[in-house]
Amino acid sequence: MPYAAPPAGLPRQDSLHTQRAVFTEAYAVIPAGVQRDIVTSYLPGWEGARFWVLARPLSGFAETFSQYIAEVAPGGGSNAAEPDAGAEAVLFVTHGQGTLTVGGTAHALEAGSYAYLPAGAAWSLKAGEETLRFHWIRKAYVPAEGVAAPEVFVTHEADVPLRWMPDTSERWGTQRFVDPEDLRHDMHVNIVTFEPGGTIPFEETHVMEHGLYVLEGKAVYRLNRDWVEVEAGDFMWLRAFCPQACYAGGPGRFRYLLYKDVNRHAALRAR
Repeated sequence: MPYAAPPAGLPRQDSLHTQRAVFTEAYAVIPAGVQRDIVTSYLPGWEGARFWVLARPLSGFAETFSQYIAEVAPGGGSNAAEPDAGAEAVLFVTHGQGTLTVGGTAHALEAGSYAYLPAGAAWSLKAGEETLRFHWIRKAYVPAEGVAAPEVFVTHEADVPLRWMPDTSERWGTQRFVDPEDLRHDMHVNIVTFEPGGTIPFEETHVMEHGLYVLEGKAVYRLNRDWVEVEAGDFMWLRAFCPQACYAGGPGRFRYLLYKDVNRHAALRAR
């Protein structure tokens, strides 16, 4: 299954500069067309790798997570990938092959692979014989009294069932990689799918912060006061309580990788 990727390179000099990028107090849209070579970052401890930083904790922006698209050249990678012992992570692979090693156990990765890495896990990653591309979502884990910390797991989206939302005629569904009632987890990273004509038929307004990366297709998304057209490769950030709705008009499926913070009390003071 193909997944969207940054176009990289640079537009031609005779291209119009107009894109759909927008940054507001309630949401942001970073369209695929602005994810170019000139906006990549390089990180300590990584070789042959560059990163598109889609979200980071920042006043007036993401509060609970960061999200990167990583592109690792053949043979590149890191022997000590995570510098923050308090950070948990999800990796979702969109292209290529590689080897993830956690606690001495090696896991083969390919497009569609999904890995959950708990806080404190020492992990390394090496690309195979072609470019490896993946999403890296990081969050400071919030422990809860009497609740065990979650464990490492590696799976593939093909092994996770698509469960349709009730009363949607199988037009809106979610692949959940973690049981929503598993209180060990304080974040979920799922894949949401809409068949043509599928819709979120009300303005969701809730405490979870969202990061949405469009893997496939196109739709119109209601973000706060605005309807915004989005397509494969676009990223959206939604602040907590930002009203949201969606209409996927087709012609094909509309799918996105969704982050949200869950299962913890609202912090009343700085942790």
